[in-house]
Amino acid sequence: MPPFVESEEKDNSLRSRKAGDEGHPDSRHPLYLGDWKRSIPYVDEDFARDNMDEPHLKRKHTILREHPEVEKLYGTDIRTLYVTLAINVVQLSIAYTFGKVWTPPIYIFALVAYFIGGTLTGMIGVIIHEACHCLVFKTKWMNRYVGLFANISLPVPIAQSFRRYHIEHHTWQGVEGMDPDLPLDWEKSLIRGNALSKFLWIMIYPVMYVVRGAVMQHDRNLTPSKWEIINVIFTICSDALIVYFCGWRGLVYLLTSLWFGYSLHPGAAHFVQEHYTFDDGQETYSYYGILNIPFMNIGYHNEHHDFQKIPWSKLPALRATAKDYYDKLSYHTSWLMVHYKFISQPSVGPQSRVIRTYDDHKKGRTLLGKMRAYDLSKKAKTPVTTQ
Repeated sequence: MPPFVESEEKDNSLRSRKAGDEGHPDSRHPLYLGDWKRSIPYVDEDFARDNMDEPHLKRKHTILREHPEVEKLYGTDIRTLYVTLAINVVQLSIAYTFGKVWTPPIYIFALVAYFIGGTLTGMIGVIIHEACHCLVFKTKWMNRYVGLFANISLPVPIAQSFRRYHIEHHTWQGVEGMDPDLPLDWEKSLIRGNALSKFLWIMIYPVMYVVRGAVMQHDRNLTPSKWEIINVIFTICSDALIVYFCGWRGLVYLLTSLWFGYSLHPGAAHFVQEHYTFDDGQETYSYYGILNIPFMNIGYHNEHHDFQKIPWSKLPALRATAKDYYDKLSYHTSWLMVHYKFISQPSVGPQSRVIRTYDDHKKGRTLLGKMRAYDLSKKAKTPVTTQ
């Protein structure tokens, strides 16, 4: 299965976009892609640079204008809580078995931690993601509790810090100095397109997620929020209980699962799939493959960025409704090939991202109002036929 697919209609849609809609205030109309060229390691020194805001908010309003029924997909999905409970039961049961009942050979320990623990850890990450967008319950504080409950199987306090930085990522996507998802300077300058360096970088990706947040917190003089402090205390207490009931080997199993699940694991490839640029002008990519089933549609990333109020279970319905938009974008079909291509090809690396200044982002946002006014005026001039 190919690692990257271009829609058959994409060339025509890009030509249509390049030609533009005469008089339209946004040159990227109607698909809202950029005119920038992706950054190539050893050729370019920095990230690619766009002179507009990210495309998702404009595509959202365009889709809603053409498909107002999309708003019916907004809501929550209580099944996410049930999945959380099931994962905690399985992970803690294995931790108890390995810690108190049976000392397995190291290869069995590693295989279970990779295939079962790593997969379930990746799913926990999706659940924390859903909770931070308030897609499990309608009230914010209940989703906070879901995040804490999901964090039990992750022996590191992640849920509440992830919530803060992930919301900032949505708000400031690609804005330099404000998007916590962007690689640090040393990542792009040291690793570049070297296959071994990229492999090792993916292996330490769980650490880099924490480091980036800490660097941004330091640079912007941020202090931990109340909920982040609660998360730390909660995790210390839950880890202590795990050690008491499951032993240190049980805790090591959960830590190993966390490491495997967020590094070189098929489910962790979505960290690369989402915003590392495999094509000129497109900064967000979706994955449409069978692993969306266990990983709760986390691959539908363009759809999620466009409509953050739609829970994981209804993202395929969104794509089906607005297929004229999503099927014309480039997308991935294999997470295994995402990792393989990213590691093996010198033309892709940590610098394969796009950035923008705050002023350019703000300028693009001001065009949103002009764009909506333009489209409404154009719609008003369209004659209405009756039968």
